Amino acid sequence: MTYLIDYQTVQPYITKDGSLIRELVHPSVIAGAKQSLAEATIQPGGKTILHQHRTCQEIYHITAGSGTMLLGNEITAIKKGDTIYIPPLTPHRVTNTGPGELKILCCCVPPYSHEDTTLLDEKE
Repeated sequence: MTYLIDYQTVQPYITKDGSLIRELVHPSVIAGAKQSLAEATIQPGGKTILHQHRTCQEIYHITAGSGTMLLGNEITAIKKGDTIYIPPLTPHRVTNTGPGELKILCCCVPPYSHEDTTLLDEKE
């Protein structure tokens, strides 16, 4: 079994929160994986839908661009190189306020699933 994932072969999809995702590591990609690692891309002026995860804890690492992160009741500026820890049940949303794509590596334990995601404001 190979554990090397070729980025070009990973097909992106839209998650429940509205972001474009490439699942780089996930049980659906690598049998037995207990976490997931995905790259999220948010276009300039775009944002994810405010949401939370019931059981999943996430780590976001910004690899390109800039924006803001709503985490609980706090809004913080984010930029390339920043890392954010998101505990389960914490409402969060990312907004791209920069001129280029905002790219985020997202690590989830347990692995990301639509079923674990609750949208909190679908009108956004």
